[in-house]
Amino acid sequence: MKLLLDENLPRKLKYRFSEQYEVLTVPEMGWSGIKNGDLLQRMESKGLRVLLSIDKNMSHQQNLEKYDISLVIFNAKDTRYASLVEFIPRVEKILTSELHPGLILVD
Repeated sequence: MKLLLDENLPRKLKYRFSEQYEVLTVPEMGWSGIKNGDLLQRMESKGLRVLLSIDKNMSHQQNLEKYDISLVIFNAKDTRYASLVEFIPRVEKILTSELHPGLILVD
């Protein structure tokens, strides 16, 4: 399964996911700095269905029902790697059992 790591998350998080996931980053895709709506459209055009982010406002700014994309939000207190890495097991559990289009908040 391919996942896209938003540019607001540390890139090295991609290496913490199991081998069954191909984790791409927004900068690797050449999409740095683009608006969220454009990002979601580009994801769909490339067949990417999961966006990992910490941007809690994205679900309020975008009509997620327009997209066949799961927006997985890390409900973290900050964007430090040490704070975020603890979310990886919970995210992987969701990816294998509870994945659906729309907003998924991971505590």
